[in-house]
Amino acid sequence: MLQSRGPMDGKRRNFALMACICLALAILTVYSRAARNPFLHVDDQNYVTENPHVQAGVSWQTFTWALTSTTAENWHPLTWLSHALDCQLYGLNPVGHHVTNFLLHAINAVLLFLLLLRATGSQGRSLLVAALFALHPVNVESVAWIAERKNVLSTLFFLLTLAAYGWYARKPGLKRYLAVAPLFALGLASKPMVITLPFVLLLLDYWPLERIRGWNARSLSTLKVGKHRQKNRVEDGTAERVFPVPQFRFSRVILEKLPLLALCAGSAVITIVAQRTHALQSFEIYPFGGRLANALYSYASYVWKTFWPARLAFLYPYPRDGRPAWLVGLALFFLLAVSVLVWKLRRTRPYLVTGWLWYFGTLVPVIGVVQVGDQAMADRYAYLPLIGIFVMVVWGAAESSTTHSDCRGDSRRFVSPDLASNRILAQRL
Repeated sequence: MLQSRGPMDGKRRNFALMACICLALAILTVYSRAARNPFLHVDDQNYVTENPHVQAGVSWQTFTWALTSTTAENWHPLTWLSHALDCQLYGLNPVGHHVTNFLLHAINAVLLFLLLLRATGSQGRSLLVAALFALHPVNVESVAWIAERKNVLSTLFFLLTLAAYGWYARKPGLKRYLAVAPLFALGLASKPMVITLPFVLLLLDYWPLERIRGWNARSLSTLKVGKHRQKNRVEDGTAERVFPVPQFRFSRVILEKLPLLALCAGSAVITIVAQRTHALQSFEIYPFGGRLANALYSYASYVWKTFWPARLAFLYPYPRDGRPAWLVGLALFFLLAVSVLVWKLRRTRPYLVTGWLWYFGTLVPVIGVVQVGDQAMADRYAYLPLIGIFVMVVWGAAESSTTHSDCRGDSRRFVSPDLASNRILAQRL
């Protein structure tokens, strides 16, 4: 993944290797105690302990059942097969099932780090984003709950699809594109939540890949120091320097996504069929206005839990009386304020657009506008979307620190080392 171009690239490879090892060890160390947890009486019985098809192990009968089953209101045959493989290897010993989840999460963290590093060239930022993803408390539910195998498994194929897309973007062609679609299909077969991936690819075309002709996200920025202006190009690993790709017209970039959108349409139809009973019931129980208000509140709440992960729970009950109007209004104001800020900074800080729309878009399938179940929100739903918030925070903090240092350095340039000259300058000012 990292090609050698000299001594510095050797150091980069060594750094990447050590970072991957540290990420994996940190995850296995932090989650090792959870391996002693038993199966839960919430969903684990549907997926493992009371499911005879899964307990039969991997067989042709299990395979055909997995392809046609909509048990647990989902069509995710690959998830069923992964549970069946665990039962064949470990039986009903929960330790093995937990370890599989931990390993998948570790692979996801490593993949996320390598993808960011390859696309942006930023070592520290990429590692910090991956570390936040690896160890953030909100992600514990997705990793330590055996029934949430579908979350870590679908994210694995989501990230593998991004890797294949990066390979395709370097040298577009049919053979390389054929590596993208099957991986995406496997992701959909793990959990349909990854249905938004084609739109995520468009975001990555904007930043950091910069594949859209005329849409260069990073431009010369102007820093003001007193009455002086200085133009600097921010060196943060832009696409032209670190990950060179050919650029195309926007229409061509859209056309590339049509086969993937066809897969999305098929997955959406299957999901609607699998969840039709619960969805119809939710339409009767929860009015559209209440679901929309809860969606706005949930969008803001996930961000709040990112920065203040307290009072986490596996179930946040849906409020029968709805959300208070002032709370929904506050959430709406926050979302609009962030959106406006991100849009204004789109040229100088394009990662904000990608990160915010990644977060906003990948949550759409589970935000509750189409309510299934009694949960108002769930920590497990934020497993993939929070990557966008992590990118915004880490890149934003790093660039703000760099800009502040540059401004201090520039201000020092305007102070003469000669004390007499300084006094004359002060008198004139």
